[in-house]
Amino acid sequence: MNAPLPTTSGMAARQAEIVAALSPLLPAHALLWRNEDTVPYECDGLTAYRQKPLLVALPETEAQVAAILKACHALQVPVVARGAGTGLSGGAMPHAMGVTLSLAKFNKILRIDPLARTASVQCGVRNLALSEAASPMGLYYAPDPSSQIACTLGGNVAENSGGVHCLKYGLTLHNVLRVRGFTMDGLPVEFGGEALDVPGLDLLSVMVGSEGMLAVITEVLVRLVPKPLIARCIMASFDDVRRAGDAVASIIAAGIIPAGLEMMDKPMTAAVEDFVHAGYDLTAEAILLCESDGTPEEVEEEIARMQAVLAASGATRMEVSADESQRLKFWSGRKNAFPASGRISPDYMCMDSTIPRKRVADILLAIAEMEKKYQLRCANVFHAGDGNLHPLILFDASDADQLHRCELFGADILETSVAMGGTVTGEHGVGIEKLNSMCVQFSPEERTQMLALKTAFDPAGLLNPGKVIPTLQRCAEYGRMHVKRGMLAFAEIPRF
Repeated sequence: MNAPLPTTSGMAARQAEIVAALSPLLPAHALLWRNEDTVPYECDGLTAYRQKPLLVALPETEAQVAAILKACHALQVPVVARGAGTGLSGGAMPHAMGVTLSLAKFNKILRIDPLARTASVQCGVRNLALSEAASPMGLYYAPDPSSQIACTLGGNVAENSGGVHCLKYGLTLHNVLRVRGFTMDGLPVEFGGEALDVPGLDLLSVMVGSEGMLAVITEVLVRLVPKPLIARCIMASFDDVRRAGDAVASIIAAGIIPAGLEMMDKPMTAAVEDFVHAGYDLTAEAILLCESDGTPEEVEEEIARMQAVLAASGATRMEVSADESQRLKFWSGRKNAFPASGRISPDYMCMDSTIPRKRVADILLAIAEMEKKYQLRCANVFHAGDGNLHPLILFDASDADQLHRCELFGADILETSVAMGGTVTGEHGVGIEKLNSMCVQFSPEERTQMLALKTAFDPAGLLNPGKVIPTLQRCAEYGRMHVKRGMLAFAEIPRF
């Protein structure tokens, strides 16, 4: 249970105290605390849950970041770092008694080294902006989340973001060489480096995906890769989701690692086609987008191999992009799945779990049954190659009952994924959205070790508190509710 908030007068007094402490550290325009100024920061991409911060700080230099953190540490004020606010798990939702530390002004590409194929960027640089800047050098940054036009590299590090090409080129973790930033008490830290190995413990992997709980990242060194000479994409249609799911496993089993391997079900393709007119087959129960890139000879051979596997798996129709324009059109549909869903529903909640590839069809069929159970629609799109699901549950947040059913639906998807041998998150993070489901996947002992790691970096627990790691009390309460609801055989899991 969260501690009760202070009275209105108590919150006002605390706000005034923090404003007085931070005002000497920042220009007047870089400190926001009036209601109309803090409302835009009350949530990230998970809009179902909102909370205004006491104030928002917008530093422009690393020295200002360090000074803000030192002041907040001295006052024991919670701090939530924020990038572009495109996260989908509530990881950047403010703390009611804390400071939201917006890093939006850290938006400079500091250096691109075409010989080393690296780029040093500030945390607020947009994902797509980096590839655009590197393009004249024949390079690009491989991880490409659907929100790449807006999301930032610092946010990508916090969530270990993936993208449609992560199957071949890896997640953020595999493309980051070094991060720099500050701990909660303002101490500068650096993890990783340009060498193949670094002295001491490899803590870079700990920082990537830590959701702003361990340090505030201000600078990132990333790996760039050469732009392929050519890329072509197959759009394959299936009249049965099981055949489509089995085709995914068959492609990987054949030793093929596509540049991209994505899947969309019929409701999603209908929503997307009406929005961007990508040329999708609206009669198919599911479609796969299978991309090959490299030299012309490599691509020709791999496309032929994938076509053979898809045909043997029961594809009813296949179309190969004839040129770059058509390839980009195929991908425009997949990249616009989220905004397309926003056109057909007042609200949606995008889940993010991972299952073994061989269970793709099983989870889709299970979700279809959940639609009946919770009386809500769900459109599915996901990184099929690595089993990372993105079911979008459609609902109306103004209807409290629909929101409640949506929450139950989402928890059911996450926990069914765990039961199938998967995890509750793939690339969107835990934030506040998946706190309860963490109780199902991880034992009390495992969660205690996670908390110990956070405590090593942030002993006072001031950085992004109340996220990612649920308390024992919360899990005990959730367990009792869970058994009462009868969603899954929770009682059979010896967690408490």
